[in-house]
Order: sequence, then C-alpha cells, then structure tokens
Amino acid sequence: MDTMVDIEPQIRNILTKHARLAADASTLAADADLYQAGMTSQASVNVMLALEGEFDIEFPDELLKRSVFGSISAIRDAVAGIANA
Repeated sequence: MDTMVDIEPQIRNILTKHARLAADASTLAADADLYQAGMTSQASVNVMLALEGEFDIEFPDELLKRSVFGSISAIRDAVAGIANA
C-alpha cells in the first residue's frame, strides 16, 4: 500500500457492509464506540476479514482484540500500523 493518506472512507464502507450497525457508519464520529452502535463480535470478525482483503494486510494475533475494532479511529490506526510495518 503506497499511502495511508485517508483510508477512513474505505473503513466506513466496510463497516456499512459488514458491521451490522444500527447507525449509518458514514455519520458516526471517528471515536464512536462501534459495539455500542450495534456491532457484535461475530460482525467484527467479518469486518476484520474485509479489512484484510481491502488493504492486503493480515492482523497479527496481538491486534485481535475488541479495542482494536472498537472505533473507526482505532481501526484506522491499526491498519496504518500494519501497512507501514
């Protein structure tokens, strides 16, 4: 991945398709709690798999925890960290 300039729109699109949120992902604040917005742990696995496919990355075991998928900003930071590793 060349640049991580603004991956938030892609993350929001993945959340719209896979997170089963009660709210529209495009309207959520970047730091909003995705679990409070309706995402289940099963949906978070689907989100993780979609992120891996979209960004051609693999989440290491140490990042497979609830907090990493708890908000758009946490996901963005994790994806950027993996992509730049």
